[in-house]
Amino acid sequence: MEEALFLQFKVSGGSKRKDIDLITHTSTRTAANGNPDTVTVNALDRTDRVLDTVQNSLSDAKAENVVTIDLAGKTSIGDYMVIASGRSQRHVGAIAEQIREAFKKAGCYELRVEGLPACDWVLIDSGDVIVHIFRPEVREFYNLEKMWSADRPNDPIAV
Repeated sequence: MEEALFLQFKVSGGSKRKDIDLITHTSTRTAANGNPDTVTVNALDRTDRVLDTVQNSLSDAKAENVVTIDLAGKTSIGDYMVIASGRSQRHVGAIAEQIREAFKKAGCYELRVEGLPACDWVLIDSGDVIVHIFRPEVREFYNLEKMWSADRPNDPIAV
C-alpha cells in the first residue's frame, strides 16, 4: 500500500494566533481496488470535532464543572484544555473510559492517558485537546483553571 502525505501551511500574522497553522492534511493512498484514495482534512475542523467529542462525552458521563480553556497564544502543547470533575474515584475512572471509547469510535487511537489506576486525576492527551478529570478536592488543590486562564505576558523573558 503506497501512501503520500501533503501538508499545506499558513502563517497567521494579524490574528490573535501568531504561529504557523497546518490548514490541510491530504493523504493519498492506494485503496484495495488499486485506485488512489485521497482524503483532505482541515486541521482546525479536526480540532473542533475532537473538542465536540470530548464535551459530548463529558456531558453524557455527568461530569461536573466542565471548563474549556483556549490555549492559543499561551502554549504549543495543544489548542484546548478541558477540565472537569467527577464525584468520586469510580466516577473519574468511568468518565475517562467513556472519553477513550468515544475517541476510539471517532477513529482517534493515539491517546496518551495518565492516572487511571488511582483515578484522583486522569489526563487524556489527544494532541489537540488535553482533558483533565479530577476528584473535586484534587482539582481545588491544583487549580489549573487559574494557571491556564491567565494571559501570556507580552514582554520577552530576559536571559
